Amino acid sequence: MSKVAILTDSNSGITQAEAKELGVYVIPMPFYINEQLYYEDIDLTQEQFYEKLTQGGEITTSMPITGNLIDLWDKLLEDYDQVVYIPMSSGLSSSCATAKMLAEDYDGRVVVVDNQRISVTQKLSALEAKKLADMGKSAQEICDALMEIKAASTIYITVDTLEYLKKGGRLTPAVAAIGSLLKIKPVLSIYGEKLDKFAMARTMKQAKSIMIDALKKDMKNVLHTDNLDDVIISIAHTNNLEAAEKFKEELLAEFPGKEIWIDPLSLSVSCHIGPGALACTVTKKLIDIN
Repeated sequence: MSKVAILTDSNSGITQAEAKELGVYVIPMPFYINEQLYYEDIDLTQEQFYEKLTQGGEITTSMPITGNLIDLWDKLLEDYDQVVYIPMSSGLSSSCATAKMLAEDYDGRVVVVDNQRISVTQKLSALEAKKLADMGKSAQEICDALMEIKAASTIYITVDTLEYLKKGGRLTPAVAAIGSLLKIKPVLSIYGEKLDKFAMARTMKQAKSIMIDALKKDMKNVLHTDNLDDVIISIAHTNNLEAAEKFKEELLAEFPGKEIWIDPLSLSVSCHIGPGALACTVTKKLIDIN
């Protein structure tokens, strides 16, 4: 039976401490803040990140440094037969394509999964992969299982301010200025590999209502189930735990008795949307991870 290591990146929201508890591995994402290099959760905490972000720090994200990734694979392969690597969605970063190319030199010992996940959905994939590895599945079998349900997941995000979308070039300054004047709350969607505009709301309350309705429709039309036991519902937030807890109560009213996860949104998404954002997801379960 192959001994398989499960590796993801810190876009999954799994901290180094959590990774140890869960028995998985996490490569920290690099950031440049005012041209200085930091690694998420190594020498940069969530609090420090938001402090620098709100002070107007010039933040750029980067994919994992190639040498660091290869070193980690080599280190894991000293103790394991194979590595399953689950990076952030290929639609949001080129790091997945780079990893796939690097893995070609490993003769199937490193398998890269491009199931187009980010944040809490990426975390779920890592946990499901770990469960499958514990059941004795090979790296390729784990990859095939994750890829089979890759389309069965959607994410919705609403932002508190348009400033960071404007800064990242996702909105023209004129649209951002009008939106801020009108206090518009855009609702964005991530389905598969794309971050897209989904709807516009006037208030956070309306934005949350739009997102809840979208989750209900997606369960039926995208995940093809009306059984709450088949899905995981999660909330992610950017430095906004109190609002996330309140949102959880609202979701529970619509999906009674459902366990709902809350996690901070990964920093490489947060820097594009700023603090105060809320996201919710519905994802089809591959396997029961409890």
